[in-house]
Amino acid sequence: MLSQFALSFFGKSPLNSSKPHEPLKFQLPLSNLYVKNSMKAPVTSSSSNFGFKELLETFTVEVQKAENKPLNVPLIAPFTIATSRLDKVENVAIRIELKNGCVGWGEAPILPFVTAEDQPTAMAKAKGACDMLKNCSFLTLEAVLGEIGDLLPGHQFASVRAGIEMALIDAVAKSIGLPLWRLFGGALNTIITDITIPIVSPAEAAALASKYHKQGFKTLKLKVGKNLKADIEVLQAIRAAHPDCSFILDANEGYKPEEAIEVLEKLHEMGVTPVLFEQPVHRDDWEGLGRVTHFAKSKYGVSVAADESCRSLADVKKIVKGELADVVNIKLAKVGVLGALEIIDLARASGLDLMIGGMVETRLAMGFAGHLAAGLGCFKFVDLDTPLLLSEDPVLEGYEEVIYIWLAGECWNSESDWFVKVARQTHPPGKSSECVQFRCL
Repeated sequence: MLSQFALSFFGKSPLNSSKPHEPLKFQLPLSNLYVKNSMKAPVTSSSSNFGFKELLETFTVEVQKAENKPLNVPLIAPFTIATSRLDKVENVAIRIELKNGCVGWGEAPILPFVTAEDQPTAMAKAKGACDMLKNCSFLTLEAVLGEIGDLLPGHQFASVRAGIEMALIDAVAKSIGLPLWRLFGGALNTIITDITIPIVSPAEAAALASKYHKQGFKTLKLKVGKNLKADIEVLQAIRAAHPDCSFILDANEGYKPEEAIEVLEKLHEMGVTPVLFEQPVHRDDWEGLGRVTHFAKSKYGVSVAADESCRSLADVKKIVKGELADVVNIKLAKVGVLGALEIIDLARASGLDLMIGGMVETRLAMGFAGHLAAGLGCFKFVDLDTPLLLSEDPVLEGYEEVIYIWLAGECWNSESDWFVKVARQTHPPGKSSECVQFRCL
């Protein structure tokens, strides 16, 4: 169980739950939410004018401590998609402490069929990166992130790279007293997420749809692609249980192009038009992806998203050149934080719509992704629901009300950690503008 493993090693860790067996209701002593007096007070006078690009060039990184440990968390129920089944997450948590006392946290989600790393490999690579960081002195943030990119290159080690980048950027943001969402542009402090229904029986899907409807969710993301006939039956059951919801279909590469087209035709006969069709065909079937995209858009006005096909900047350039998709799904674990920012810039310049999603992560990685999405304010589709799938989560609360609030950076005071600051329906006095609200509408 969560209380027995892994993260007790962190000396200042807020990852210990006093309710280890009760899903999604973890409480922590207030004293655990703060870095103690060893932290130097951040400079805040000019931080509101700081942006991430400026920080890359001007902030000098000095790492006091960097460490990683396994982050193993069971799911509420098996999570089945077209290509795999997951019963638990076996991720890697990363903690970086700067010499000024500021601490940052990151998470590398491990899904070998997507991220290319398994947990032992990710642990070894994360340790190597942590050791390297401890030997980096008086380098700019840009230079240090460049060293990380050289050590953990490409898609092969993107998840570990993302986790290290998250932790380092988080620590640096706290050093200047700036919440992450403001660091990334400050466009929004509210984002709206969908909720995912995995591949299950029609009865189970209908029950989940009813549950999520009562919780306030208006957009359901449905995993399909394993069996065409069964998928249609599930869609009919969900439609009956939750007739007013919007649908995102996610085939996770499961269909052949003709099957994907048939699904759209069957849905049209049912009077259902999905708002998005995600990764209908195999990641390397570029011709098939383009074929489904053109059919879906021209015949039914449905956008198609590339997810597994979006693994690098080169992939997105191919998508743009061939007009192979309408949307690209940004997942930090596929491309890293810096890689994601490059892809976002290209997609926006090329007229592609953007989606942000995740693997199966705790609030560590989801919190960072949420702040990135809010700060940039450019994502048409937000799919940041994976902590809801966990039977236990080492990070505090959230996702328990129709409105839930994640606080970031120096949102409470000069000694706070971004990822555990959750306050249901409330804001710190005078600090409401520093909060990111996640709404399940």
